Amino acid sequence: MVTLKNLELVARGKVRDLYRLDTCLLMVASDRISAFDVVMPTPIPDKGRILTRLSLFWFHLLRPVVANHVVSTDLSGLDLADEDRSWLDGRSMIVKEAEVLPVECVVRGYLAGSGWKDYQANGAIAGLRLPRGLRHGDRLPEPVFTPSTKAPAGAHDETITFAGVADRLGTECAGRLRSLSLELYGQAHAEAGRRGIILADTKFEFGIIDGDIALVDECLTSDSSRFWPADRWQPGTSPVSLDKQILRAWLETQTSWAKTPPGPDIPEEIVERVRHGYIEACERLTGQPFS
Repeated sequence: MVTLKNLELVARGKVRDLYRLDTCLLMVASDRISAFDVVMPTPIPDKGRILTRLSLFWFHLLRPVVANHVVSTDLSGLDLADEDRSWLDGRSMIVKEAEVLPVECVVRGYLAGSGWKDYQANGAIAGLRLPRGLRHGDRLPEPVFTPSTKAPAGAHDETITFAGVADRLGTECAGRLRSLSLELYGQAHAEAGRRGIILADTKFEFGIIDGDIALVDECLTSDSSRFWPADRWQPGTSPVSLDKQILRAWLETQTSWAKTPPGPDIPEEIVERVRHGYIEACERLTGQPFS
């Protein structure tokens, strides 16, 4: 776990580290990977750079919809040790500080993951009743906003209703988060589709910057989204994944692990499958080779 020598560490999340700058923050995406809200002991090489490249691509593309926290990727003016500068290359952003809102804004366009489990149990997700007879991987009649709690370290996020968001943030703010999330998903889904990728679902995080709502943290990465190759999508089966589902599926076979820290060591074969899936998604979505 890398800690920069000349900067103050403000916070360390499951994947990202935040450092204090004069008027902004330095956000660094590590190669750590988490699943079921547990950070695994095995990193995924290059993962931080892949996530940062994807986030920057989407932050730029979606800026007309909503402001975001990115200021720059130019680190030339920072007082950094040489080895730290090398580590930061391609995995860091200078960002505005935000008051992060305490909800995860999840949008689902297809039935998968915990949404599929909830649907099987009660025919609904986040209090929203869905049509009967849907299959795993089916496209929903329209995308749905299924927010969740933003749990502290060591705890699990839980799906909540729109009313639950309104209770936390007020009806006006909750409504804006829902409309922004659905619009962002719609535009991203269309763009990904043009590149042969299905954006099945994703998670947005928002904060308050200069008195208004802005998109923060990461954006439409393989950590926060489900990406499926469109030509291999077959409803009723487990979709081919270019995202964290590769790791989740393996972890589900580890019957001796109770989904609590510490996580199990990830075998090299799974590490490589995750890495290659992330790279494929990055290259197809951005149109640029990853090196």
